[in-house]
Amino acid sequence: MPRNALRVTAAAALAAALLTTSACADGGAEKDRPEAGGSQGARPLTWTACAAPTAAEGGGPPPGPEWQCATLDVPLDYAEPGGETVPLALIRARAQDTKNRIGSLVFNFGGPGGSGLTTLPSAAKEYEALRARYDLVSFDPRGVGRSAPVRCEDDQRLDAYYAQDATPTTPAEERTYVDSIKQYQRACERNSGKVLPHVGTPNAARDMDRIRQALGDEKLYYFGISYGTELGGVYAHLFPKNVGRAVFDAVVDPTKDAEQGAIGQAKGFQLALGNFARDCVERGDACRIQGSTPKEIEANVIALQKRLAVRPIPGIGTRQLTETAATNGIAQALYSKELWPLLEQGLDEAEGGQGQLLLALSDALNGRDPQGRYSNIGAANTAINCVDSKERYTAAQTRSKLPAFRAASPVFGDFLGWALMSCTDWPVAGDWTTPDVSAPGAAPILVIGNTGDPATPYEGARNMVERLGPGVGVELTYKGEGHGAYNSGDPCVQRAVNSYLLDGKVPATGTVCTAA
Repeated sequence: MPRNALRVTAAAALAAALLTTSACADGGAEKDRPEAGGSQGARPLTWTACAAPTAAEGGGPPPGPEWQCATLDVPLDYAEPGGETVPLALIRARAQDTKNRIGSLVFNFGGPGGSGLTTLPSAAKEYEALRARYDLVSFDPRGVGRSAPVRCEDDQRLDAYYAQDATPTTPAEERTYVDSIKQYQRACERNSGKVLPHVGTPNAARDMDRIRQALGDEKLYYFGISYGTELGGVYAHLFPKNVGRAVFDAVVDPTKDAEQGAIGQAKGFQLALGNFARDCVERGDACRIQGSTPKEIEANVIALQKRLAVRPIPGIGTRQLTETAATNGIAQALYSKELWPLLEQGLDEAEGGQGQLLLALSDALNGRDPQGRYSNIGAANTAINCVDSKERYTAAQTRSKLPAFRAASPVFGDFLGWALMSCTDWPVAGDWTTPDVSAPGAAPILVIGNTGDPATPYEGARNMVERLGPGVGVELTYKGEGHGAYNSGDPCVQRAVNSYLLDGKVPATGTVCTAA
């Protein structure tokens, strides 16, 4: 599972696709400070019809005719603003009420590593109300999709990499796991070494200010989801005077280091699995999976993991469902309550020896399409996380931390614990322990926490509010399920967000919305 996982968008479309499948340090940049790495010189954008997404973006058909695309060149290294450049790919749909247009609303949907060029069109219906007065805009951040993408292993090697035993229990298994990570990292350096020092979040934030200028907006109007909240917080720190109306939804906790964040995710996914199991029990005989209590269902999931660790079952084509793939598939389905029926079906089928659906869910998490092509979300996720975070864990250190991870989550703890080693031998040093998001003087930022969020635990929202500083963060609580709040369709959340972004009305801090 990625350290900061990508928000699930267009869950209903994903569900339909999976059902079909189952049936068949910012290195070299100047030190971060408010207004550092200025954004002068951004040229106006030339918008044209969009091409089909590249394989690195996830593939698929081109978006509809209402979408336009453009490219903005930004410095590879902001310490040398006149040097080599990186092309940033952007996409937009124009505001519908041009007479009352406010400006452009820029989205980052998370990851890190998610392609805005593919995600925004697929999720646009969720944000249709905001298009009344905003151009809806997103982009592929540097290192992602069409914007100088980080490239590591080829598709065939990635199949093996994502199927490997990610929870070693013997010295031999541990050596194999560590060697696999080293091989992956060497491939990243070999294929993308030039961009790796420059794909960190501070540079992405500087890029957003270039985007703001190129769009012709005096302020940045912004909607950040999941990792997009961390990116937005770093932007607010660097450019507090340029913050317009902004929303942070599914908040990454800025007070947690890599280990603490992973422990938090372990607890979050375990909570979400418990909520899924409770819902199943309450539905009685209508639920397809075995277990008369949530604890029994959890025990059955753990038993399935153990069986798959010894003997994988048939998956898709010649590929098998391993313990690692099954765990990733379960995690993917917990991102949205809309995917719970698929999780129920997938667990039921796996108990019967058929792993197609859980493997399809795992593929969705890892960015693999049915033709076996991977997007670069995994490579970009690792590259951005590792250039941001200073932490580098040895195998011995990781082993010593596993008991805490197992206590946090019997199902996901080992996986997230061993994932601490994903940056151990990364060729570029990391930048921070935790990001600085203090933003004195910035306009109010609406910060939304979801009490049932598996990937970005609820307390991260309050910590973000505190770190943004007095008079900046405005907290809203959503008592619901899934990753994020606005995309749940909850009327209370959407009214609060729409009222702020469209009319400038800041909700009272401490507002609580409860899912129906």
